[in-house]
Amino acid sequence: MNGLKPVEELELTDDYMFMAVMRDEEICRELLERLLKIQIEKVEYPELQKEIRPYYESKGVRLDVYVKDSDHIYDIEIQTYHDKNLAKRTRVYQSMIDADNLMRGQDYIELKESFVIFITTFDPFGYEMPVYTFKNICKENKEIILQDETSKIFFNATAYKKESDIAIRRFMGYLLNKEPTDDFTRKLDNLVNSIKSNKQFRKGYDNMGAVWYMDAKREGIALGREQGISIGKQQGILQKSLDAAKKLLVRGLSAEEISQIVELPVSQVEQLSRQAD
Repeated sequence: MNGLKPVEELELTDDYMFMAVMRDEEICRELLERLLKIQIEKVEYPELQKEIRPYYESKGVRLDVYVKDSDHIYDIEIQTYHDKNLAKRTRVYQSMIDADNLMRGQDYIELKESFVIFITTFDPFGYEMPVYTFKNICKENKEIILQDETSKIFFNATAYKKESDIAIRRFMGYLLNKEPTDDFTRKLDNLVNSIKSNKQFRKGYDNMGAVWYMDAKREGIALGREQGISIGKQQGILQKSLDAAKKLLVRGLSAEEISQIVELPVSQVEQLSRQAD
């Protein structure tokens, strides 16, 4: 058992599948054009799980799909669980992208326009809007936009029926219903099904599950020892198990699977899940 759902059940909204689909440059470009209503001549090869850590001691970030063209940078994230820190995550992602792209000696004008895009299968702000776009504006005069060329955009698939743009509506509808309704979503659906049967993908997915399993075991048990010296060995182990369980909940594993991995009662894992909602 590797703690992951069977590969046959993977959907576009699953991280590993989403990244595999976004490896296709044309699909990635077409998705960006559809979501942002722009034309992109060519994108550089998408970087998947790009890690940015400006300093050794600082907290780094790992971006799902990182894409550039000549004048823009795009970070595309797929999100299926409600993270209360989503807004502050975009703040950190934006700052890390800027720090990564402005070398010492460069002028600020050389910063590319950047977009942090979250595609979610839940309503991140609770206003039942299909799209939430945030830019920095002047509080005293909302017609004045700070020309920092940054945008943070959330696409709420649960409200796809309210979206007036038919191309965006069909894409978000596909995320929820798994039914393609136009050429683009049919291409997505065909690619998802094709990837599932790819031997290299299946092997990579299985290997990733094994890594997650071992990481969870280490975090849930072994890494609790050092903390346990000062606060009691059993308490330290329990806390690390709880922390590991929370991380696995974020990855979408069931309470039963997590219970087996971190050796906590199912009822305790379910309580953690309720607290995170």
